[in-house]
Amino acid sequence: MASIPGIGPVIPRAKGKVGVLSRFGRDDRSSFSLWFWEIDRFLLLFVTLLLSIGLIAVAAASPAAAERYSGGGVKVDPLHYFYMQLAWVVISVPVMLFISTWPKDVARRAAITGAIVFAFLLLLVPFFGEEVNGARRWVGWGAARLQPSEFLKPMFVVALAWLLSLKAHDRSLPLVPISGMLTGLVALFLMKQPDFGQTVIFVSIWMTLLLLSGVNSRVIGWLVGGGATGVVCAYLFYDVATKRINDFIFAEGDTYQTDMAHATLTAGGLFGTGPGGGTMKFRLPEAQTDYIFSVIGEEFGLIACFAIAAIYVAIVVRVFVKLLEEEDMFLLLASAGLATQFGLQAMINMAVNVQLAPSKGMTLPFISYGGSSMLALSIGFGLLLAFTRRNPYLSRSPYVSRGSGL
Repeated sequence: MASIPGIGPVIPRAKGKVGVLSRFGRDDRSSFSLWFWEIDRFLLLFVTLLLSIGLIAVAAASPAAAERYSGGGVKVDPLHYFYMQLAWVVISVPVMLFISTWPKDVARRAAITGAIVFAFLLLLVPFFGEEVNGARRWVGWGAARLQPSEFLKPMFVVALAWLLSLKAHDRSLPLVPISGMLTGLVALFLMKQPDFGQTVIFVSIWMTLLLLSGVNSRVIGWLVGGGATGVVCAYLFYDVATKRINDFIFAEGDTYQTDMAHATLTAGGLFGTGPGGGTMKFRLPEAQTDYIFSVIGEEFGLIACFAIAAIYVAIVVRVFVKLLEEEDMFLLLASAGLATQFGLQAMINMAVNVQLAPSKGMTLPFISYGGSSMLALSIGFGLLLAFTRRNPYLSRSPYVSRGSGL
């Protein structure tokens, strides 16, 4: 048995065999082992919790949705939406994990290409889109139907991050107006659908990335003034925004959805009625999608709602804490933008359910029922996992030079 001074005996290993103890160890250089050590396992844990909660919540909301859509000779299975959601989870999770294994350059190029493709599909929606509940947001037919704006969101974030990161190489480039025009074009086509909620998401992400990219105080002032002006103009000239804001502030028109959402949310008290014990959910429109947070409140209690909100906050905080030491401007902007998109969507959905915001038709990430939403969120979270991958041992190595910066 060989021995190395200061280290001790070295146990020889059979040629061609990998010891059990070295499997997934730092000396294992397989692609899966590298992914295992570099991935943020806290983010994986949080998203796994959300997916599990989502399946339970959709199972609770499915009977109410099935009863609502049954009738006229059509009988929907009480667990139809649960089975469909389970199928989408089975499809989406491998997609998310596969994307998380991509090198950062590959993920960036794929996302930018995807942004171009889905922006083109978004342009086609007003002409070839399918109308559902008064909104034209989907393209395709049957099982092949998808919502381009859902897929465009995470890819547009990455494209904007790449565009704004170019300013670090050449500050003379007019990247702020170019990114603003691109965002405005997307917002214009979203408002034609109409989809005011998604418009708010896209514009908010653009403003967040501008702030993080280091624009000067004058531009920040223009952003604040422009945002306020945009809200006023939307209220004055955009009928959808006018109706939503009037319904919310002045209780004009039909407020049945938001009223029932609040009543359902609070019906279970702190601890809920128990799984399957809710009754208010049967009077709630879209219990499996926009208002699933209220179903959780009724059957699992307000404590469960607070726990879910805490998970979303933990994901966003975890990403931003990791970015405190990030030196690559693109990775900083892309990761922060994806986390902002994720957290903002969750916040808007929960705010609608507790009557702190007007109804916007926005899903609760990884919890609400929906194929396009689940797959698009998985793609976005896969990109986030890819961009936040770090070698935890590289920075601790005594062989890494930090001195000259040459």
